[in-house]
Amino acid sequence: MENAKEKIGWKAHWRIDKFHDAEDKIARALQAGLSMFDAQQMFRNAYLGCEEFDANVALNEGLQELIDIICGLGTPTKWDNTNACLGVGNGTTVESASQTGLLGDSKAFKAMDSGYPQRSGQTAEWRATFGGTEANFSWQEFTVSNSNSDSGKNLNRKVADKGTKSSGETWTLSLQITFS
Repeated sequence: MENAKEKIGWKAHWRIDKFHDAEDKIARALQAGLSMFDAQQMFRNAYLGCEEFDANVALNEGLQELIDIICGLGTPTKWDNTNACLGVGNGTTVESASQTGLLGDSKAFKAMDSGYPQRSGQTAEWRATFGGTEANFSWQEFTVSNSNSDSGKNLNRKVADKGTKSSGETWTLSLQITFS
């Protein structure tokens, strides 16, 4: 008998694009679906750069919800344009599959920008833009949730210190998960 290995792969890639945006003009354009490339071109003098980072831990609560969606069991909530939110917080506790979301004292969840999430091949991408008065604290943990609060099911969690967002800055967070 042949030895067969069955495995599903999951690769996460995160990106934060940062702009000086005292009037939230850039935030509104990105939330309306402006591409990041176009935003960088149109607002190049306000562009503060980007940070990219990989990996995360899939959370049991999210994987169970995903299985329920696949199997049509119960009334699971999808991570779609209606429900999905990207969350940021200041928690520094190392990721563990048994966690149920963000752990910091400061946290914020933001709905999807227009047109997100998207799928290309086997990659799903979620994107949310936090305007100048939102999530102004140290960004140290990240998730995609199917709700705009702690009550949602979190698909994953990543801990990485990515700096402190200040008032008057717009930060756009995107998450790509590639399944293989």
